[in-house]
Amino acid sequence: MSRTHAPTASTVAPDEPRETHGHSDEKARQILDGARAVFLRDGFDGASMNDIARVAGVSKGTLYVYFQSKDQLFAALIRHDKRQQAEQTCHWTDLEPEADARTTLAAAGRRLLRKITHADNVAQVRTVMAVAPKFPEIGRAFWETGPSWGHARFAELLGRLVAAGRLAPITDPRRAAVHFIQLCVGDLFSRLMFAVVEGIDEAEIDAAVEAAVDVFMAAHGPRG
Repeated sequence: MSRTHAPTASTVAPDEPRETHGHSDEKARQILDGARAVFLRDGFDGASMNDIARVAGVSKGTLYVYFQSKDQLFAALIRHDKRQQAEQTCHWTDLEPEADARTTLAAAGRRLLRKITHADNVAQVRTVMAVAPKFPEIGRAFWETGPSWGHARFAELLGRLVAAGRLAPITDPRRAAVHFIQLCVGDLFSRLMFAVVEGIDEAEIDAAVEAAVDVFMAAHGPRG
């Protein structure tokens, strides 16, 4: 599929759509909301800039002022949505390091799994994986504002637990964070991605997280 470009040149740089400048532009958010609905409904290949403009309630000319191509628009949408999702999921202010580490890790793990296994996230990941080989900037946008950002925030939580004496010292907190998240996810996400199951219930999430916490605490629990 070829890129869909504006019929006339825009002064907006291809990697800097106006939407990214502080997310203060209401029109840009209106376009992103319309694009989200169309991409979720039709996928990347099935979505058209005409449909996005119509659903967003803007003219096609206005759409191209903000985003020069469909792949640029999708990358901006990914960055916007993943940033919001990560911030909502990975702010641990309500998880106090003074609490038992098992309790803290289990609460964080359940929060992560609920977000990761949500139907909208699964649909978005499927779309990103399908288009990333052709548009690697989309894959990078997803990785940087989603998984990579989440790993860094979870590493900070582990650092708090270590500082509070709830975990043993960890040489590489980010690597440990990746290990814990992977332990939690297990095969749950793969089964969703390949449509083996339609959804993951709370009992499965609880069981996966408890098993992950057991393994993680065996490796990083306080000594003595």
